[in-house]
Amino acid sequence: MALILLLIALIAVALALGMWRASAWQWAVGLGAVTLAWQSGVFHGALHWPSFGLLGFIVWLGLAALASFSIPKVRRQILVQPAFKLVRGILPKVSDTEQQALDAGTVGFDAEIFSGTPDWTKLRAVPPIVLTPEERAFLDGPTEQLCGMIDHWQIRHAERRMPPGIWEFVKANGFLGMLISKEHGGLGFSAQAQSLILGKIASRSPDVVTIVMVPNSLGPGELIEKYGTDQQKHHYLPRLAKGLEVPCFSLTGPTSGSDAATMRDIGYVTKGQHDGREVVGIRLSWDKRYITLGPEATLVGLAFRLFDPDKILGGAEDIGITVALIPATHPGVNIGRRHLPSGAAFPNGPNWGTDVFIPIDWVIGGEKMVGQGWRMLMECLAAGRAISLPSSATAGAKAMLRVTTAYARIRRQFGLPVARMEGVEEPLARLVETAYVNEAARAVTAAMVSRGERPSVISALMKYQTTERLRRAVNDAFDVHGGRAICDGPTNYLQSAYQLVPVGITVEGANILTRTLITFAQGALRSHPYLYKEVRAVQDPDSRKGLDAFEDALLGHISFSISNVTGAFFHNLTLGYFAEVPERPQGLETIYRQLSRASRNFALVADLTVAMLGGGLKVKQKLTGRLADALSEIYLLSCVLKRFEDDGRPEADRPIVAFAAANGLHRFEEALRGTVENFPNPAARVLLRVLVFPFGRHYFPAPDALGSKIVRLALEPGEVRDRLTRDIYISNDPDDVTGLLEVTLKKVVAAEDAEKKLERAIRAGIVRRYHGLDWIEAAAEAGTITESEAQLLREVEALTARVIAVDHFAPEELKPHYVKAPSSNVGHNSRGLTAGANQS
Repeated sequence: MALILLLIALIAVALALGMWRASAWQWAVGLGAVTLAWQSGVFHGALHWPSFGLLGFIVWLGLAALASFSIPKVRRQILVQPAFKLVRGILPKVSDTEQQALDAGTVGFDAEIFSGTPDWTKLRAVPPIVLTPEERAFLDGPTEQLCGMIDHWQIRHAERRMPPGIWEFVKANGFLGMLISKEHGGLGFSAQAQSLILGKIASRSPDVVTIVMVPNSLGPGELIEKYGTDQQKHHYLPRLAKGLEVPCFSLTGPTSGSDAATMRDIGYVTKGQHDGREVVGIRLSWDKRYITLGPEATLVGLAFRLFDPDKILGGAEDIGITVALIPATHPGVNIGRRHLPSGAAFPNGPNWGTDVFIPIDWVIGGEKMVGQGWRMLMECLAAGRAISLPSSATAGAKAMLRVTTAYARIRRQFGLPVARMEGVEEPLARLVETAYVNEAARAVTAAMVSRGERPSVISALMKYQTTERLRRAVNDAFDVHGGRAICDGPTNYLQSAYQLVPVGITVEGANILTRTLITFAQGALRSHPYLYKEVRAVQDPDSRKGLDAFEDALLGHISFSISNVTGAFFHNLTLGYFAEVPERPQGLETIYRQLSRASRNFALVADLTVAMLGGGLKVKQKLTGRLADALSEIYLLSCVLKRFEDDGRPEADRPIVAFAAANGLHRFEEALRGTVENFPNPAARVLLRVLVFPFGRHYFPAPDALGSKIVRLALEPGEVRDRLTRDIYISNDPDDVTGLLEVTLKKVVAAEDAEKKLERAIRAGIVRRYHGLDWIEAAAEAGTITESEAQLLREVEALTARVIAVDHFAPEELKPHYVKAPSSNVGHNSRGLTAGANQS
């Protein structure tokens, strides 16, 4: 019994000291007090003077040694200097591109998650969705009008290119200059406004949103605005904003996809003739592909590696990655034929050049910015990746929910709407969750960017999570629609999303790469409270200064690690009951506690993973991928709570929040469990099992009953359904492909009671429902339904027939057709067919 009491006392004191990040002497005093109590007989129930044996002497000697670590000279000699030399010796060299990627962007709420003790006030301080009157007017005006102009079948099938009318409208209304400041002729919209505008267009057409998205994401406009010379800004920005220039950005090549360090596109500083005079310039050779807007571009942004063998610029020979602007009509520039990414209609294709001379003034930012290209790209990508694809993927998920719930309520089998069948309820519930969670995270992340943040880690997880969840949403929509979805044609509102989903998965950092190498592997360095400080300290060329910085970081890291061990174990033993909860949680206490607990567990596992694997993180990509998933679930669920609060905590949305919380915590646990069970060090694996899973599994998926409840909310026209699908394009025109769904859904809901009467009459044999018979009239004559109900059912019958109909074609309508290159490509050296070509 005494030994049990001693063990409990030791654990209690250790947990308290560890969670409070006690210093070495405080640990010595705390553990010494327990030792003294043991030697005085406290745990035996009989007090006496302390007895000191050999074991006691050894224990006190150890406590004295522990206390000595509070003496700076002793600590530095015994601990800090050996650790400094060890880390400096084993730390792999960080490449220039890796270093610039690490330095790019900002750290935000991701650091709170890595800390293990998230400060919820920082998340709450992020502004809710706020648009200026001008931005809201643009969203409700020109954006709505553009969506109404789009005939997606004509674009992606009949023409296979962007219609001139769409191009003209986009250019004339400033869609290509949303991020360009008003000072330079652009709209100067916030990131939140850009995100919502892109989302609304995406909900109508993935092809059209692409031509708007690219100039407003990673492209020449943003690079010129931030880094360009005054002359470049005054000349190009107004032209880009008005659509007088169509830009593309050429980064990816045949050998340099994910690994930019292998870029073979090269430039040499030299002198040459330009505009009749000799100038310092660059002789370029490049080969790029997958360049969106490339076939239509008038201005080519080009990334290449620059060398100065003759030291004309007076610096190093290998200057580094550089970015230049080149008119598409410049001699030697070749604009190639079109790629067809997933059969898309938006222009995408290769470009190349050999020994093309450009003046050095064409480098973005001029001569002073040579070699700064990768840093520029990473800084812009940190913000752009948080907006473009997350906005379109979120809107896509909301659109999938809107059309699929309508179709499932309209479509009947076995005498009831298919939405009432449990097998269909399951994917519908996933659609509700995806739409709510994606929108919550989109809004929070866009707000962060709007206030000046460039969240590199969050933007990476947002890109891969939202596009992956859209992929699942599109598949669920297809499953519910069945044959209606797989038969393409003018009335198929799902096919374009299905075709274009792989593009979102692939671009701006393929999801496999983004998940396994960027989100956690780089995120751990950027967001960990001490790791990056330690790395910078050991790489400091001034050893003395580096040692001082390393000592501060190391001591903080040790305290942090002990706190993670004790804090995670304590919260797991107490099931998170004492975890941090913000003020006024308004019924969300349990979810906040479990999120705080999850953050503690994540911080513990992440910290130990980094400490034990070090540079090996790059090759342990299954582990880093799972940790990226765990980080993502915490962030996304945090955003769900913020959305609920920002929306005014509507009671009707509580079941949706509960459903998302249960599933998010379950997915988090599965990701963390996968990490622990596959941890390469057996001893660490056992330790983590004890600390993180002392009672086994914590979380389970949302119950079926809760899923049924949220699906019923989404099936009813009204505020919940509208809030779930807010800010997408919604038509109420029965002649529009999705407007027909909206009109029919309202009629179906209105006719539900009459439909039940009719079904009862059919089951009773009073009415027979076969082709050639007017069963509605028969039901009216039998007195089963009233004449007004019969009229309503006839309207529903006609509308439903249109909703479930599928397109069919004569063979000659489906023959491939070829279109010559449009005359607007004058000056482009094309190797063949271009926009509009159905290449075989």
